[in-house]
Amino acid sequence: MIKAVRGTRDLLPPDTALWSFVDETARAVFRAYNFQEIRTPIFEDTQLFSRGVGEETDIVSKEMFTWEDRGRAQSEKGQLITLRPENTAGVVRAYIEHNLQTRGLNKLYYIGPQFRRERPQKGRYRQFYQIGAEMIGPPTSGSESPARDAEILELLATFLDRLGISGWTLQLNSIGCAQDRANYNEALRNALDPVKSRMDPDCQRRAVTNPLRVFDCKVPEDQPIIEQLPRISEFLDEPCRKHFEQVQEILKSVGVPFTLNDRLVRGLDYYSRTAFEFTHGALGAQNAILGGGRYDGLSEQLGGPKAPGIGFAIGEDRLVLALNRSAEEMQSKPDVYIAPLGAGMDRESARLARELRHQDLMVELGDETFRLKKSLETASKLGARFALIVGENEIKADSFALKNLATGEQVSVPHSELVERIRPNS
Repeated sequence: MIKAVRGTRDLLPPDTALWSFVDETARAVFRAYNFQEIRTPIFEDTQLFSRGVGEETDIVSKEMFTWEDRGRAQSEKGQLITLRPENTAGVVRAYIEHNLQTRGLNKLYYIGPQFRRERPQKGRYRQFYQIGAEMIGPPTSGSESPARDAEILELLATFLDRLGISGWTLQLNSIGCAQDRANYNEALRNALDPVKSRMDPDCQRRAVTNPLRVFDCKVPEDQPIIEQLPRISEFLDEPCRKHFEQVQEILKSVGVPFTLNDRLVRGLDYYSRTAFEFTHGALGAQNAILGGGRYDGLSEQLGGPKAPGIGFAIGEDRLVLALNRSAEEMQSKPDVYIAPLGAGMDRESARLARELRHQDLMVELGDETFRLKKSLETASKLGARFALIVGENEIKADSFALKNLATGEQVSVPHSELVERIRPNS
């Protein structure tokens, strides 16, 4: 038997009802904040990620699904193509390619699959799903303002609250401007040089290639070493410090709680200034639901104009795990189950079902070969509110037996009154 590839999975009912609830809630919140949807290809030129995300990140060095696209001629070298491991670089590529700077501040969101070749674990898959948003534009559009950072964070707090996720924690940090990071990386290299030999081999590699990534090391034995390293807050210049203070002031004014965490870094090279994560205790040790931050220099890295931006990505697989709701509770149930009785009644039932569906009622159709007992059992199993019996006598009288499956009450209802009787809250 052929099965789904390791690290992938099928999303089935009733679980898909939870996913739909999350997607619909996200779209409603994005609409309230005037974000518009963008849909980018699921694969891109590999250079987009090596240049934008960073050659030394785990994503680029270990986790990307990359292949060579065949050239037109047998001898022609093909283009390197990569399934997108994240979507910010693709959105910024689209911003540059389509000259979106002429629109001023762009507020864009996306919902869709991403791909990384990593070890599958709880809530983490090789094909996983993200909900994300980017706010990007020329400096004249106000895209650099700390108000934009606070707006993104307040949007996320609203989204989690609307989903019914309580007990989340917003962790906040500033990882500085470009020169701050250069100075900080130099200080980290100097601090790590005498102790890196005692660290995990992967952490040793990071200490050499990209010292900031050392803070992503999860090996317990390395944590005492990491705890003694210099802190980025000591290296912020005045503009970056002021920017971060203003973000905090706005968050306090709108009532969004946060915790400062000067060990928080983001795993991609393009981040600068504000960095953040929302965490939740239901997810165990790897408790981040979502994360994001500023990427003020990414457009220039990709050959575009200066376009400061801030964004986030939500791991939807892990977000669904944090929902305090059952899938069965979220799944839609039919308003009515139509039970055809006798030969020729499938045709009449289909006609009636079409009529009711055009009135936005959710209808499930039975089959004329079923006995009434089987039809009623099926209707109850599906969670239908009513069973509508369609037989020869009902067709002649143009009045139908309507059974309330919760109370057991059965009444005869004229054809013209069916919609009113079946419609919820009628």
